[in-house]
Amino acid sequence: MKNQEKTKKYDPEPQRPKKVFRKLGTCSRTLFYILNREFEHPNVEAEVAIDPLAGGILARGHQCGMLWGASMAAGAEAYRRFDDLQEAMALAVLATRSIMDSFVQREGTINCREITHCDFSNNWSFAKYFLTGRFLHCFRLAEEWAPEAIEIAKEALQKSSSSLISGPVSCASEVARRMGASDEQMVMVAGFAGGLGLSGGGCGALASAIWLNTLEWCREREINSAFHNPAAEATMKAFEEVTDGQILCQQITGEKFTFKSHNAHLEQGGCAEIMSCLTATSVGAC
Repeated sequence: MKNQEKTKKYDPEPQRPKKVFRKLGTCSRTLFYILNREFEHPNVEAEVAIDPLAGGILARGHQCGMLWGASMAAGAEAYRRFDDLQEAMALAVLATRSIMDSFVQREGTINCREITHCDFSNNWSFAKYFLTGRFLHCFRLAEEWAPEAIEIAKEALQKSSSSLISGPVSCASEVARRMGASDEQMVMVAGFAGGLGLSGGGCGALASAIWLNTLEWCREREINSAFHNPAAEATMKAFEEVTDGQILCQQITGEKFTFKSHNAHLEQGGCAEIMSCLTATSVGAC
């Protein structure tokens, strides 16, 4: 283990989640931003690139962007704490599972559309989301859940994962590796495995590729938001062509993974066509 857990407690000032949310504009970047600063490792470039995961992966309504952001921050901290990459990735997956359990206990769902009551692809539905004040629920959720997400992540990253390390750990990390990601980036996305924390939701390998391609796209221009960008849209289009429009891991693979079955799935070449497709979308080595 590289570093022991810091003793300082969550301080909501000066990073009030509501204020951060209003400033940054997306739930995914908000939680990533807040947890990164709690762990004392801001990463503005990576934070901007997570914008497209807001609204449930390019506003498709799947897992709430707050979960993607919290998962990535936990992965980044796991990388800093553990020398062994597989152990760090395994802890990132476990931390993500704990984070998601906490979120479900509060909201009863992980899905953006069920939380917001909004189809962000529909202009009227999007307008209604603001006109009815439903967006305020998302602000309150960020405000109330961020402290809990921080403590859950810290607690999860103290646990041992040695008994779980017996092969490839994360489909999202494997796609990242093939796309030229650094070791740190591979661990950052590790928790996306199996549809985010092995939940069977929107494909974690897809989310990993969207983030990496957005990151590369951002590096070529000065922007404040990457919510809509051609690199992410092209990645999604290529993915949907291979999966016949399916995005949910459980629907694509026909199972909801455990840690063991997910590792076996990867070892046996599962999702090979999808991984090859996503790797081919890379817009540059990261």
